[in-house]
Amino acid sequence: MAGATITVTDADFEEKVLKSDKPVLVDFWAAWCGPCRQIAPSLEAIASEHDEIIIAKLNIDENPATAAKYGVMSIPTLNVYQGGEVAKTIVGAKPKAAIVRDLEGFIK
Repeated sequence: MAGATITVTDADFEEKVLKSDKPVLVDFWAAWCGPCRQIAPSLEAIASEHDEIIIAKLNIDENPATAAKYGVMSIPTLNVYQGGEVAKTIVGAKPKAAIVRDLEGFIK
């Protein structure tokens, strides 16, 4: 059974995301962002339904260095990291079904 989303920070991003054996979807978000709050339940559901991908959340206000490093200009931005590289970028709030479609190739 898969787990819930994890929280990542500037300090542990490399360890938890870039060095992961599994693909990691990182949700770049902020507490004041309405669309970010809107997609959070969908991401939690995907995390609980698919153990072949890790869903991580990075608060850009608390961790600006990582967001800047990856050129995150608008939120929510969802980056899928595989093998230490960005494999896919999804920008904006979408329904759960659309996010799952975007993740084809990373989840079963």
